[in-house]
Amino acid sequence: MDMCNVQGVEVSASARKAWLNGEDLQLTAKEFDLLYALISNAGRVVSREQLMHDVWNTSFWTSTKTIDVHVGWLRRKLGDDARHPRLITTVRGRGLRFEVGPQAEARSS
Repeated sequence: MDMCNVQGVEVSASARKAWLNGEDLQLTAKEFDLLYALISNAGRVVSREQLMHDVWNTSFWTSTKTIDVHVGWLRRKLGDDARHPRLITTVRGRGLRFEVGPQAEARSS
């Protein structure tokens, strides 16, 4: 899947570009990889282990800080409030999910 468009966030894998409501997003390589890993699985939980494999090309890790820091940067660039996220939500004990639409109930990060 080359192009993904969910909730106004559009991503092109082949061009390695992303847009928010038509505006170009300036993302680092890791931020892009993380966004693509999440948005290409929109609506499904992606485990932290899978993200470490897909984004950082590793099967081992000792801290969730790497993912948390990058998710924080990505949320800021997307204008997503970490306390009341509408795009990237944390599913405790399971991983992260890129939401396909507005959430009826608040999920905590």
